[in-house]
Amino acid sequence: MERFAVKKGVEKSIGGNAGLCKKAAEFFEGIQETGDGHFTGSFGIMTKVTGMYDDGKLVVDVEQMKGDELGHFLSSDNGREVAMESRRRWSSFLDIATGYSAKQRGDKAKEDAKKLSKAKSAISMALKSMEMIQNVEQEKIDTANALIQDIEEMLANGETPPESKVKKLNDLF
Repeated sequence: MERFAVKKGVEKSIGGNAGLCKKAAEFFEGIQETGDGHFTGSFGIMTKVTGMYDDGKLVVDVEQMKGDELGHFLSSDNGREVAMESRRRWSSFLDIATGYSAKQRGDKAKEDAKKLSKAKSAISMALKSMEMIQNVEQEKIDTANALIQDIEEMLANGETPPESKVKKLNDLF
């Protein structure tokens, strides 16, 4: 499962998950909308594509042919062309659904990875500081533990913690 940043206003202009399902039908075959807002479809080497908007992100999952199945597909008539078309459709769908080009999506992913790394580092530093520094006020420890818990919950849910929360944790020690 992958999560992609969505440019401000794109989700609304597409029409939310219902609109996303309609857009997916332009790129994939056999599109079905599930009751919870997901769509499911397929095309070429992508045996299953699912997706939906969730909390301002595009959440997608793709299952692709592998091994012998992929080998047989590629060696069949027009197999390579259909495989290339699969990748083109996938990329075009992401362009429209996120409002970002492939390069911009890559830049956003790097930016998010950097934020996640900073958050994890802040947690480690705070825990180490609380362990090493003596005479730390209980109020400061409680605040740090609350921030750590909030940040860890966000990380567990695949969310990027706000920089302000990470900065607060860093500034405690």
